Amino acid sequence: MAGYAIISLGGKQYRVQEGDRLLVDRLRQDEGKTFQPDILFLGGDGKADFSPTGTAVTVRVVGHTLGKKIKVGKYRKRTGYRRHTGHRSRLSEIEIEAIGGKSSTASKPKAEEKKAEAPKRTTTTTKKPTAKKAPAKKES
Repeated sequence: MAGYAIISLGGKQYRVQEGDRLLVDRLRQDEGKTFQPDILFLGGDGKADFSPTGTAVTVRVVGHTLGKKIKVGKYRKRTGYRRHTGHRSRLSEIEIEAIGGKSSTASKPKAEEKKAEAPKRTTTTTKKPTAKKAPAKKES
């Protein structure tokens, strides 16, 4: 069992432990569903694994929420220029259920090996005929 892991979600990296709850950018999974994100690093107990294979981090989507409202204002002095806009991030709350379980993605490469590979296309290059030179002009 690993103490912690670094996972990649939505182009960002998070250091997680079992039982952690995080707010991340909105995920496509429904509430209550579990999934296994990409693992970049496993560590803890004085051990480090930079390329973990055969292990998985199980993550459950707790819910989808809206982030804190952010107000943006633009102002230029002495011109009467004022613009106001706002933004609320769409977030998903996730919970780390397990670190170090068996990965279901580890068995996928074996299934791919069994598939017959499509024959490779061979391309033949044909040379274009060279253009004939015009006869030399006679000087008169």
